[in-house]
Amino acid sequence: MNGFTRRLIAVTAAATAATAVVATAPVPAQAHSSSYVKVGYFTQWGIYGRDFQLAKVQKSGAAARLTHLNYAFGPVTADGVCASADPWADWQTPFSDANSVDGAGDVAGQPIAGNLNQLAELKKKNPKLRVLISLGGWSGSAYFSDAALTDASRKKLVSSCVDLWVKGNLTGLPDGVGAGIFDGIDLDWEWPGSSGNDGNVIRPEDKQNFTLLAAEFRAELDKLGKANRRHYDLTAFLPAAPAKIDAGFEVAKIFKYLDFGTLQGYDYHGTWEAKTNQQSALRVPAGAPDNPDFSVENTVNAWLAGGAPKRKLVLGLPYYGQGWTGVTGSGNGLFQPAAGPAPGVFAAGTEDFKTLKQLPAQGYTVHRDLRNGHAWLFDGKTFWTYDDPAVLLQKTLYIRSRGLGGAMMWSLDGDDDKATLTKTVSLGLI
Repeated sequence: MNGFTRRLIAVTAAATAATAVVATAPVPAQAHSSSYVKVGYFTQWGIYGRDFQLAKVQKSGAAARLTHLNYAFGPVTADGVCASADPWADWQTPFSDANSVDGAGDVAGQPIAGNLNQLAELKKKNPKLRVLISLGGWSGSAYFSDAALTDASRKKLVSSCVDLWVKGNLTGLPDGVGAGIFDGIDLDWEWPGSSGNDGNVIRPEDKQNFTLLAAEFRAELDKLGKANRRHYDLTAFLPAAPAKIDAGFEVAKIFKYLDFGTLQGYDYHGTWEAKTNQQSALRVPAGAPDNPDFSVENTVNAWLAGGAPKRKLVLGLPYYGQGWTGVTGSGNGLFQPAAGPAPGVFAAGTEDFKTLKQLPAQGYTVHRDLRNGHAWLFDGKTFWTYDDPAVLLQKTLYIRSRGLGGAMMWSLDGDDDKATLTKTVSLGLI
């Protein structure tokens, strides 16, 4: 057994042990002394079908282990301004005692309710936690290109975003009622210069205009920060595919304006393909059918090769898996033909970690590729590629060894009620 293998076995053993203890570990009053960034996405719509409120982020211990919470998403409209995708969820819906961060339910006549009020309560409980509004996302990026096209349109967009989300001038409420909730802006333009969701406006000049848009956001946030004597963060979600990096980003320039960028560390493969595969491996596994292929290491190397500073690269980690069913062929299910997406609770082909972790008790076998850093579940018919605590701990070791800035997690509602994944990431990035 060589030294590399021994080290990975030790990592897996440590992760297994960690999983057993994180659920009962005491929640620190503030766990933000680490220099590593730990970003968790909270989805606006998660309060509905998923019944996942910010109170659960607090009660599970996840909030105490994050440095940043990104609230997803605020769309860019066809008029080139920022808006709420769902004002009811954002600042109108009342929460009961049980679903409130501070344990006291909302009452009629209070200045603000909804998720934003819960974010304010979360920050009171966790004073060092920074909360960012994420703009765009997969279904909210259609008009970024138009809004970034000219100096005037960029100024219009940035002014509206800062006014709505950072200054807190929420539509239909008293001016400034939401001030102080958001500590900055996260740009989730998916994707400048290349295809994303159907119907997105795309231009070749998006590449330069993304830089100019980031510069405008930075200038406006710095101007407000100077007046308020504070710093506002500016971050961005960045793609894995080299073609998308080349088409959309002046890598050596954009980090002048960004506090950090979060890298897409997942969705490398999925049920849009006819064969099972990994969705988030550290390295390309032996026998992979695609060459070149996606992996965490290839993603990180692509950004570094373009001139990105290591400490401003934050690795994205999935709290969900991609799954196929009707798998045929031999072996452990990897790289085998499949009939289609596996059934999922909320969508076919995807499933939360909190559900996948129960499958070994239902006849699934956990398989690991220690050298290449990925795991999967297979029962002879259905295959799920996912990250469990052992894989996440291995990835935190990778983050440390490469000198990266930290980890980002999509999304917090995929974790279990004990925040096992978030606690594992925090343990690995102490």
